[in-house]
Amino acid sequence: MDATALKAMQAPLKQAYRDDASQALITLRAKGSIDDQSVACKVETGRAIAIAGLHPATGGSGLELCSGDMLLEALVACAGVTLKAVATALEFKLGAAKVEAEGDLDFRGTLGVAKDAPVGFRAIRLNFALDTDEPQERIDSLLKLTERYCVVFQTISQKPELTVSARR
Repeated sequence: MDATALKAMQAPLKQAYRDDASQALITLRAKGSIDDQSVACKVETGRAIAIAGLHPATGGSGLELCSGDMLLEALVACAGVTLKAVATALEFKLGAAKVEAEGDLDFRGTLGVAKDAPVGFRAIRLNFALDTDEPQERIDSLLKLTERYCVVFQTISQKPELTVSARR
């Protein structure tokens, strides 16, 4: 897809959202069910069932997906799609590109071993390997716009309002 095709595809959506902002508001959902045989959750991905379980560092077998890995994978997916869309819109000459996310965890927090240890990632690093001859200022612009428009990146960098509830 080139910049013209991308802009043509998105133009009616952008206009509709300008005309009526409520059309841009949607609710995404994820669903899962607790496994009755093991410490795991079956997550409906839309394509298949992904079974998430404990990370081996917390007693898991390593056979199930780790939700921390899934978070990083969601970041990689979103950042990769966003980078490609931004590169297309900017007519940025991009050959192959790779995206990698890595995050540092201290499992003492998750296991309740040390109250001063955080539960969750201490740091997350998002890295791109780009095959391009573009000048550095264009690369910088590509990364800045990718960061700005990547939904997952923005969500984890600016904590959204969170609620937890249960029902019978």
